[in-house]
Amino acid sequence: MTIWTPRALASEARTYAHELWRVVEAQHTASTMRLTDSLEEQAMLEAVLEESKPALPAAVSRLHYLLATPYRYRPHVGSRFRAALEPGVWYGAEALRTALAEKSYWRLRFLLDSPATPDLKPVPHTAFQAAVRTQTALDLTRAPLARERDLWTDRARYESTQALAAAARAAHIELIRYESVRDPQHAACAAVLDPRAFGRARPHALETWFIAAARPRVRCALQGSDVAQFEFTAGELLGER
Repeated sequence: MTIWTPRALASEARTYAHELWRVVEAQHTASTMRLTDSLEEQAMLEAVLEESKPALPAAVSRLHYLLATPYRYRPHVGSRFRAALEPGVWYGAEALRTALAEKSYWRLRFLLDSPATPDLKPVPHTAFQAAVRTQTALDLTRAPLARERDLWTDRARYESTQALAAAARAAHIELIRYESVRDPQHAACAAVLDPRAFGRARPHALETWFIAAARPRVRCALQGSDVAQFEFTAGELLGER
């Protein structure tokens, strides 16, 4: 766990501005299209699905769904900076490679946790950028917070980072910058705790990437290319090099 209090974290708040990359599966529209025979039927199905979802919080009503969706749900399974059932967090990376490595790790993790599952064929993903700007960011890669790097970079246990995020919310911190443990080059990611940090309401620089996962490695290829621009071995993604 962390010893940082909201008051102590507030004193470490700093300015942060960056264009962050995020990678998400591009399956939603394709899935509903397969179930319908016309654009009208697809629109009706998507409207029904929308009504079944939790209402968007007022704080994200202005945002494009690629920015707003993580704040819509309170999943039972936690993540690095969000405990189970706590408010949502939007995760991004400062470099495209890092965002692809983060997504590739979870594709590999799915395979490793499902021994009978065959290799995953190339699946389309949307990579996009979002502008963030805030006066209240924490940087876990810089002193004094960097002194607890071992806690912040634990590959499997998130109790300390979740406790830190809870204290950060209490201190009205909007964003936490941290080191990626999935990217072999350990570049920086950011956890956007408060959607007010988004400088624009819409994402930009959208690209389609195909991610193919096998147990030895994961390959990422930009749409229209026959060659993988990024390849991560299982050892790199799992930190076993």
